[in-house]
Amino acid sequence: MRALIQRVSRASVTVSGAKIAEIQHGLLILVCAMSGDDTTAAEKLAARVAKLRIFKDDAGKMNLSVSDVGGACLVVSQFTLAGDTSRGNRPGFSSAAPPDQGEQLYTHFADHLAALDLPVQTGEFGADMAVELLNDGPVTIWMDSADRA
Repeated sequence: MRALIQRVSRASVTVSGAKIAEIQHGLLILVCAMSGDDTTAAEKLAARVAKLRIFKDDAGKMNLSVSDVGGACLVVSQFTLAGDTSRGNRPGFSSAAPPDQGEQLYTHFADHLAALDLPVQTGEFGADMAVELLNDGPVTIWMDSADRA
């Protein structure tokens, strides 16, 4: 699985003019399930995100996790993270998991974050979403479950 993680002061998701999710201080996590991913990959990535130390401590160093600062997570599905532009200007998305598997893994990822005692809000899988955020820093981190064993 792939995730683009942004440290935010606030973030929200709107679908068809209605705000369906909103967090204050925490993480906006854009997630994409890749072909071949399974629930183990989702859990592994969620555990890594939960432990990611990108919030400032009293000395101003990025040394605290979202849990340490009492933050929340907004998890949004984004299959375009699988975009491959190696063959030209139009990205291909064939490396993304099929929609049914992608939705199951996206939900499993969010549920696993919640099981790690983090407040979690989600977008709507497959919907045309308007995502609004105020990036804090800015701090943006790319993670892939295949990066580490």
